Amino acid sequence: MSEKHLEACVDLFIDVFTKAPWYDTYSSRKQVVDFFQNYMANNYFAGYVLQEQSDVIALSVGVKKPWINGMEYYIDQFCVKPDRQGREIGSRFLKLIEREIQAEGMNAIILNTERGFPSESFYLKNGFRLVEGLVTLIK
Repeated sequence: MSEKHLEACVDLFIDVFTKAPWYDTYSSRKQVVDFFQNYMANNYFAGYVLQEQSDVIALSVGVKKPWINGMEYYIDQFCVKPDRQGREIGSRFLKLIEREIQAEGMNAIILNTERGFPSESFYLKNGFRLVEGLVTLIK
């Protein structure tokens, strides 16, 4: 993912996350643009897009996260264009990302998602596992 993908990624992100099951709301398009630009400005940024011709049909936004056993890829946001969901595109995209991060020396993918949402079963189906004993806290 690079600056040239920004507008298409913002469009896809808004299209996906303002609909079921997420129903997110944003104060403005600029808020989402700022989100992507802030990620891209981070020296640990790792973002990927899947394109069909010039159309961005999936994206993954995250960071290279240092860990005691080496670098991991932390996925903060992952989505597939709504009319392409359910066609194994997300699964194939994850496999491509996995190959790419391994080539870049990262050794794991980690993420958080909502319990009981379709994303949970998607990630479990794609080889992710729940980590017993971990608790997510926010303040």
